[in-house]
Amino acid sequence: MKKFIIILGLCMITTITGCSKDMNNRDVYEESGNSINVNNKRNELYNEGAGRSVRNVSNNFGYVRHQKSPLMNDNTANNHYTALDREQLANIISKYSTNLPNVNDAAALVTDQEVLVAYTTDSKDRNLTADQVKRTAMSVVPRYYHVYVTDKRSLMRDIENLSHMDSTNKNSRSSINYVIKQMKDSPQGNRMSDSEDENGLTKDDRMTH
Repeated sequence: MKKFIIILGLCMITTITGCSKDMNNRDVYEESGNSINVNNKRNELYNEGAGRSVRNVSNNFGYVRHQKSPLMNDNTANNHYTALDREQLANIISKYSTNLPNVNDAAALVTDQEVLVAYTTDSKDRNLTADQVKRTAMSVVPRYYHVYVTDKRSLMRDIENLSHMDSTNKNSRSSINYVIKQMKDSPQGNRMSDSEDENGLTKDDRMTH
């Protein structure tokens, strides 16, 4: 009889412990279809407020530079996030750009209305690579953004220098326009659509620039 009571007690403790672990795991795991996936809390940084405009998130520009991973099939850049600020947008754009063929290094600057991407490439088709980099950036940012690209290594430093400026600085706009003018000497890829030029500007946009 005593053995039976002891065994019954052990079973109850095990059951309670199991339930407690299950409750704890509900905070860590989320069920998706027939599989259970770890709920990465870091994603909340990107997904919270998804769909809201990224305008005026901060007074600073977002700048990030990435180099292609030396490891084959390194897909760490393939995590799809909804970025909430300019630096995260720049982070995603530069990462995705180095996943493209023949793009080994990419630096992206995100302002309140433009994306500037400088990259190094050994591509023989400069326009094709420019189009790929540009459309990669376009796929990440809101549609009102305009994207400018360059494969001139020297302009990478100029873009980095812009990242140290405050977007409220009265000189920042003229500095950005100066760098953009230099970037446009490089191939910009194909037109985005019948109503938009290579950088995504419409006729109305060009009238205000």
